Amino acid sequence: MPKGGRKGGHKGRVRQYTSPEEIDAQIKAEHEKALEAELEEGGVGASEDPTKVKKDQSSDESDEDDDYQQKRKGVEGLIDIENPNRAAQASKKVTQLDLEGPRELSRREKEEIEKQKAKERYMKLHLAGKTDQAKADLARLAIIRKQREEAAKKKEEERKSRDATAAAGKGIQSMSLSK
Repeated sequence: MPKGGRKGGHKGRVRQYTSPEEIDAQIKAEHEKALEAELEEGGVGASEDPTKVKKDQSSDESDEDDDYQQKRKGVEGLIDIENPNRAAQASKKVTQLDLEGPRELSRREKEEIEKQKAKERYMKLHLAGKTDQAKADLARLAIIRKQREEAAKKKEEERKSRDATAAAGKGIQSMSLSK
């Protein structure tokens, strides 16, 4: 048997929700009652226009919104709680934003900038031939140049020897023809 001695629980009951329009109407009615109470207590209500008083009160309420703190019940007023999740975050207006001031970069942006700078430093060192990879590349290029020079010398020698043999062969043929 469930606690409380009832049959059945809370499930299955019909729920009634208040529409936002009704909530707004209730809030306006409360403000009007409070306004009327102030006018009666102050006695200045006859000389002032109630719409001006409403505007003044609404500006006071906006100031209260900036210092937003709910009415604390019981011991909550005595205990000071530092919970960052509990504080209502105030939204900034476009006019309040400081666009000219230095913008703080996120962690990812900082890492990306640092990565680009490191890459630029590496490329400068690489072009100067101071990195291990650049030294290996230069050594490989030197070996290839030597091989190409040796191949060019061999081709030149072979061409000279062919020319010499061809010249010697022509000289023998020309001698045999002249006899």
